[in-house]
Amino acid sequence: MTGSASWLGKVPENWSVKRLKYVSSINDEALPETTDPEYELLYVDIGSVDATEGIQNKEPMIFENAPSRARRIVRDGDTIVSTVRTYLRAVAPIEQPEENLIVSTGFAVVRPTGVASKFLAYCLRSSYFIETVVSRSVGVSYPATNPTDVSCIEVPLPPREEQQAIASFLDAQTARIDTLVAKKRQLIAKLKEKRSALIARTVTRGLPPEAAKAAGLEPNLEMKDSGVEWLGQTPSHWKIKKFSREVYIAEGQVDPEVEPYASMFLIAPNHIESGTGRLLARETAADQSAESGKYYCLAGSVIYSKIRPALRKVAIAPEACLCSADMYPLNCRKKLTNKYLYWLLLSDQFSAWSVLESDRVAMPKINRDTLNELRLPIPPVDEQAAIVDHLETETEKLDKLAAKVETAIDRLTEYRQALITSAVTGKIDVRDWQADKEAA
Repeated sequence: MTGSASWLGKVPENWSVKRLKYVSSINDEALPETTDPEYELLYVDIGSVDATEGIQNKEPMIFENAPSRARRIVRDGDTIVSTVRTYLRAVAPIEQPEENLIVSTGFAVVRPTGVASKFLAYCLRSSYFIETVVSRSVGVSYPATNPTDVSCIEVPLPPREEQQAIASFLDAQTARIDTLVAKKRQLIAKLKEKRSALIARTVTRGLPPEAAKAAGLEPNLEMKDSGVEWLGQTPSHWKIKKFSREVYIAEGQVDPEVEPYASMFLIAPNHIESGTGRLLARETAADQSAESGKYYCLAGSVIYSKIRPALRKVAIAPEACLCSADMYPLNCRKKLTNKYLYWLLLSDQFSAWSVLESDRVAMPKINRDTLNELRLPIPPVDEQAAIVDHLETETEKLDKLAAKVETAIDRLTEYRQALITSAVTGKIDVRDWQADKEAA
């Protein structure tokens, strides 16, 4: 091994180390301003690239309507490296792209000139390279660097034959890892489907027989048509009531810039995980520099996001707090409990209704009057409590299983990244692997 730049560590004696600009060109091509306004393109923005899985979304548009940053032309063998919002670590190889694929000017488009394209693509996805880009970025909320700085980062350069061997090794090994990850993601999807089905069935049809027996309730309920299209059949002894009769939607807003409100926990839609009700972050109104009016929420209130209802942003207030004006604080009257309402709002049936209603306006949104007109199923209070207990217990089991699978995915992803970094820096000698492969 021989020494090199501190972020690169040591590389084999027969390798060289060169700045990226000596083995590639950067940003060779761009769409001119004279491009036909009707030219159809597929646009890739920074947020559309995943550090592990590459390009996740290509947005079709015409040049006239495209953002001014939709300019970079890419070719087969290029690699795109984000130079803005670098914390996203958005790096992706370009393989057999569509002729009209255009990426944001927030990417440096790296085109290999003195190195095997696949080997260079792996180099640019290695931890040492990505973290160097991040460390050289300037800015807090919008950290960025520039293509010139990126071009000065050193990359390892083994002999050409070894470059190709490393790329082949990583193609094979990352494909195996990616297959495992895909299977685990399928398992998570199935667990989520099971969770949704459990909620949907229980909040509209009651407890399954065994759970009902355990709770001291009738196990085989007689069903009837609820008379409400989105509900379908419900247990015959459940009541159907108007939302406004059973739930109070808070009115009036408070100033989040004055105490005690400034120091209160402020919940916005982005703080809630879609479809699960989990709170993802805890920030005060002051932390968020909140200025406009917010709703005051009692501890235990149901907080429901009225915008983009397909995302199912529903949560229980963990304490007295504030919520965004884009959300409704809800509190039930005597015949309905907040916790049962929470699960009902997470159900497939309610989600389908809310999406249908919100599609009738320009911005997907459920307004107060529409919600107040909704008709709800009202089980007896003791049955509501049993339903809540059952759902809390069973969803927790599913969530723990999903969390274990997510942990396994994280470990595989970390291993994948470490494998790439080790191979492109010579910490793994792939020559024996290549020889064994050829012998086989």
